[in-house]
Amino acid sequence: MYFLSSWSGSHAWTGQNRQHFLCGCLESLARNLETIGGRLIVRQGDPVAGLRELIRETRTAAVHFNTDPDPYGKSVETRVRAMCAELGVECRAHADVSLHGPDEVLTQSGQPYRVYTPYSRNWLALPKATPVGKPSALKTPAKLFSLPLPTVAHWGMDTPQAQLPEPGERAARSRLKRAVAGKIQTYAAKRDFPAADGTSRISQDLRFGLVSIRTVYAEAMKARNSADPTGRAGIDVFIKELAWREFYFAILHHYPNVLDEEFNADWRGLPWDEGSPLLDLWKQGRTGFPIVDAGMRELLATGFMHNRVRMITAMFLTKDLHLDWKQGESHFMRHLADGEIASNNGGWQWSAGTGADAAPYFRIQNPWSQTARYDPAGVYIKRWIPELADVDPSRFMEAPKDGRPLAPGYPLPCLDHKTERERTLSIFKWHREKTSRI
Repeated sequence: MYFLSSWSGSHAWTGQNRQHFLCGCLESLARNLETIGGRLIVRQGDPVAGLRELIRETRTAAVHFNTDPDPYGKSVETRVRAMCAELGVECRAHADVSLHGPDEVLTQSGQPYRVYTPYSRNWLALPKATPVGKPSALKTPAKLFSLPLPTVAHWGMDTPQAQLPEPGERAARSRLKRAVAGKIQTYAAKRDFPAADGTSRISQDLRFGLVSIRTVYAEAMKARNSADPTGRAGIDVFIKELAWREFYFAILHHYPNVLDEEFNADWRGLPWDEGSPLLDLWKQGRTGFPIVDAGMRELLATGFMHNRVRMITAMFLTKDLHLDWKQGESHFMRHLADGEIASNNGGWQWSAGTGADAAPYFRIQNPWSQTARYDPAGVYIKRWIPELADVDPSRFMEAPKDGRPLAPGYPLPCLDHKTERERTLSIFKWHREKTSRI
């Protein structure tokens, strides 16, 4: 059963890309259920009230659900448990969105981890559950009322122009198969280079449950058993990225305030700039920094951004433009097809230097040197910025010395990175000294 939310128009964390992908996944799920005798029931309204009505209609004996790390999902789960207790219905919660629930990976004193490395050691050492088989037959009462499957128009949105991944379980399994066959075995060597097809590209599939995290882990370990040393090393790095995902789930579960404020209390109250016109240039990919602009244009065109470039663009917003990370967090969530609250928040706070196990505030990525290291031939930049197609890629590695744009129609850099880096260091140092005196 799927309950449609009632909001429409605008939402700080929701946009047409992810909603359109979701609609395609629901359509695929509905077809899959029909092949085994089931039906996807769609209704609208408060999910708990709707579930109560469905229990009455079907005389349900048990309710099963997957736990959610975010505050809204947890609040709904609390209400579901109370309702089931009231009705005398069995209620079973499952931690199947992750290999280990947030309360399974704790310190020896039973406290949540605040740093990734010790968390990952514990996480890696724990036994992992194996995938379970899918049902072969279902029976859904034919008389149950269902609304039509939704489109983005339900939420007052237009069909997106972005080139999104194919939705549905079959497409997700194909992506996983390709990833296991080669990509994750070269993951260590290629994952940081945005021009290469070196990442798994299954993030949206995990986000929407199109493939199980148990299946992903099991298939990766199966490939590891037959891989050469290089392949095993790549798979090990990939698996540690799965641990990062669950680390951020745990952070959100134990510290839900991270959605509203900095995880590290030392950095709360930083004087971010407000009302800067540079925010729109960043969103549009018009800053004059090619690697930044390429990433922002990839996001607009595909609903995806390479992870290395996510870090570059995020650190540019917070450390060069001096804008609040929450503005970038919201923009990413509006456009990313794989947008997931915990990971997005964790990534943004890491880049801002304010989060769990974050980059120190004085670690400020230089867009020019990042280009030289990760896109030296300019392949990624030229893919997303056609104005620069005929420009020598060596010119993407430093600000124009002659004061002229790199190409007609492409802007000059909107700021001087060295100047803004020094300003960031001063701001963070001033704030740290100020708070230490309080």
